[in-house]
Amino acid sequence: MNQTVEPVTAAMLIIGNEVLSGRTQDKNLAFVAGALGEIGVDMREVRIVQDEMDEVVAAVNALRAKYTYVFTTGGIGPTHDDITADCIAAAFGVKLEMHPIAVQLLEAHYEAQDIEFNAARARMARIPEGASLIDNPVSTAPGFRIENVHVMAGVPKIMQAMMENILPSLQGGEKLSSITVTAQVPEGSIAEAMEKLQGQYPDISIGLYPFYGADGAGVSVVARGTDEAALGAVEQSVKALFTQMGMALIERPAPSELLKA
Repeated sequence: MNQTVEPVTAAMLIIGNEVLSGRTQDKNLAFVAGALGEIGVDMREVRIVQDEMDEVVAAVNALRAKYTYVFTTGGIGPTHDDITADCIAAAFGVKLEMHPIAVQLLEAHYEAQDIEFNAARARMARIPEGASLIDNPVSTAPGFRIENVHVMAGVPKIMQAMMENILPSLQGGEKLSSITVTAQVPEGSIAEAMEKLQGQYPDISIGLYPFYGADGAGVSVVARGTDEAALGAVEQSVKALFTQMGMALIERPAPSELLKA
């Protein structure tokens, strides 16, 4: 009798008016989702919210109750609109405190640069009661972890360094694998067949990713799941369909690789 393994899931909360306005393009989601996928944590939801207390608190509480892990980015800098620490404290109903280790780290960092450790910079040492620090080897100001919520900087280089420090502490699950089959055929021509195939393999996620080029419309069929045998069966079925249609398979980067380019 096969034992059902509970999936390990995650959500990401991107905080910042600058992302919603389009002034800043988020570059963190692909990195976080990819890193989590490598250890078998399935990213299930992403939200983007403005720098507004009620919005952030509501999103944090909704996501932390639904998923194994929550990762937030943005809003932990030194300015008045960096309110993520305040929001997380409010979401958990705890006080916001000056963390002694964070203060010590920041004081030493700015002293070494002969820069004043003023009140604005001291805001970055405010940590919700009961939270542990997430190391920031890039610019010192730490992120923090409270229960299943991990709070990180929005600057990609800093966020990535924090994420690398978080990963060893996470409990992963069954690793997701994927296959990609691509042909020069419009997605509408195979939509019905793919719907039937999805019904045959409900535990495999099958997605269609269209593209357009000099040779016309094409589509990449991407399937993801933990069952290698089922993935193999799906791959063979898609290839057989394209062969029946007289369509040659073509080499093209998977959609996830295109996002990284």
